[in-house]
Amino acid sequence: MAYHQTTLTLSPKSRGFHLVTDEILAQLPELRGFQIGLAHLFIQHTSASLAINEDADPTVRIDLESHFNVLAPENAPYLLHTYEGPDDMPAHIKAILIGASLTVPITNGAFNLGTWQGIYLCEHRNHARGRRIIVTLQGD
Repeated sequence: MAYHQTTLTLSPKSRGFHLVTDEILAQLPELRGFQIGLAHLFIQHTSASLAINEDADPTVRIDLESHFNVLAPENAPYLLHTYEGPDDMPAHIKAILIGASLTVPITNGAFNLGTWQGIYLCEHRNHARGRRIIVTLQGD
């Protein structure tokens, strides 16, 4: 069994749900060396998250952003953690609901995602910098 671990940096994104599968693959040429295995992706941030969802219709990403803004609104009077801005605590709430990691099967040197699946960076801050993702590949 072989292992490879690397840190990727995604380009800065505006708030919202962004399809980043191709951006990840462009920084991960080592994936082609694995015929079978697993890729683990972990985002090193508490105000952004990773998800797998619809990659064909961009309105899905718009609807997700709209729904999560209702679930965790800015300026809610009950929020105490506000000194980093009105978007910070809602970003933490969204990140904990969606999650910080993904596991994706590897088949024949590629992510084995479903026909309509893609990897999302869920950016929950209004003004974010590039996000770091630790990718660990294991397999043969």
